[in-house]
Amino acid sequence: MHQVVALVHPPQSTFELGCAADVFGIARREVPMRYAFSVCTEHPGAVPTLAGYDMLVVDGLDGLDRADTVVVPGWPLTEEAPSPAVVRALRRAHGRGARVVSICSGAFALAHAGLLDGLLATTHWALADRLAARFPAVKVDPTVLYVDHGSVSTSAGSGAGIDLCLHLVRADQGAGYAAHVARNMVMPPHREGGQSPYAAPPHPTQIDGSLAPLLEWMTGRLAEPLTVEELAAHTGVSARTLARRFAQQLGTSPGQWLLAQRIATARELLESSDLPLDSIARRVGLSSATNLRRRFLRALGTTPGAYRRAFRAGP
Repeated sequence: MHQVVALVHPPQSTFELGCAADVFGIARREVPMRYAFSVCTEHPGAVPTLAGYDMLVVDGLDGLDRADTVVVPGWPLTEEAPSPAVVRALRRAHGRGARVVSICSGAFALAHAGLLDGLLATTHWALADRLAARFPAVKVDPTVLYVDHGSVSTSAGSGAGIDLCLHLVRADQGAGYAAHVARNMVMPPHREGGQSPYAAPPHPTQIDGSLAPLLEWMTGRLAEPLTVEELAAHTGVSARTLARRFAQQLGTSPGQWLLAQRIATARELLESSDLPLDSIARRVGLSSATNLRRRFLRALGTTPGAYRRAFRAGP
């Protein structure tokens, strides 16, 4: 039996823990049981959860010493470092060859332990900037569902934990076994794309200074073929000065900012309307359905059609 041990911490997210428990801890009639799943915590006893009830956890950190795979299913205090005892336990498990896995904000615990230094990692898209700022040695990618380095793996928010756990089962036991587990869970064995389509579309930020009027003017004219020269002329500065202001205030170029707004508006129209792709493309200034598909795929890793099927609002 491959021993999978989840390290929980109050207040524990029940869903993220459930992702690992359902994949590794449920006996299924059509496949042999090849994993043993258990839970441990720093202070055994009643562990409060975000769902409003307590869990009784009887194993302490020494539970990690028997793990082949350690799972950290979320870390609720993303700004607070784990205790020295937790850090030592994670490092000890990793050092003796256990696979260490995080789900969603669990990446913060791994980063505090130094297990992600120099590695590509991911977490929930809403936490990615915080993880990157707090741990500059970690190469944070907020677009993917998971990153697997073999000995260390991280997943994006919540449901992406299932994607990572199924990926690990596929690596351990083969595609057929993983497909049986996924079918039983009514899940795809492998989900295409990343988490970019799930991130909230960006909206113009309230900018102090000279760019605020221009951003509002640009947003109201997305259907027009705006050029950098036209934007600069509208502002009364040179194209070079405008580019410098965008870089200083927004960290991007005028063209890239404009494209991001066009993609964001296209997303909103795909979610809220039945407009054909050609019509949406013209409304947001991307000229054709072909160009919209190309830009959309490059920005979000999925097609407009797939995005509409996933996020189209009901009546």
